[in-house]
Amino acid sequence: MFSIFTKIKERVEAFLNEKNFFTDCLNKIEEKTGIRKRYLAAGAVSVTGAYLLFGYGASLLCNLIGFVYPAYFSIKAIESPGKEDDTQWLTYWVIYGFFSIGEFFSDIFLYWFPFYYICKCLFLLWCMAPVSWNGSQILYRHAVRPFFLKHEVKVDGMVNDLSGKAMSAAENVTREVLQTLVRNRTIGPAMPEAKQLTSSTPTEPTVD
Repeated sequence: MFSIFTKIKERVEAFLNEKNFFTDCLNKIEEKTGIRKRYLAAGAVSVTGAYLLFGYGASLLCNLIGFVYPAYFSIKAIESPGKEDDTQWLTYWVIYGFFSIGEFFSDIFLYWFPFYYICKCLFLLWCMAPVSWNGSQILYRHAVRPFFLKHEVKVDGMVNDLSGKAMSAAENVTREVLQTLVRNRTIGPAMPEAKQLTSSTPTEPTVD
């Protein structure tokens, strides 16, 4: 257990020593107040936790926590030469996608659950934690991967079938649009000629 906290501490220290928008703000505050940025970060985490418990708009804040930090490290993983971190964050996004779909259908009930957003935030933090018992890795290995391997052939067939139907529908729509444009272009020039013929027709004299 101690080694886990040590690893998390090292990861936090490495993040605080990087140059980014968040650490730049912490450095400016540290220069003005004299408070070390690790304590400032701990205070920010505490305020965030309290806001998730009692604040308005906790859903938005929770979603930002579950998106911004992983998105930042996903970009870094893409730019890095190694592929291990790519797999790590791809696994997180797979679990995040499944969780978001499940939350969409159950949010109306879970919204009234006490401390729901703090529990959701802790779950997402568990899924992105730099530890061996990372939540996204565990859920992928024991739930997502077995299900996918079992139904991979059926899913591939459904995807190919839907792709074929989508392409066919797109081709039909494109064909109809082009035919309509050609038809309108063919009919369009005849309209001024009809008006010209109408205007040039002599009018019969009227008898009083």
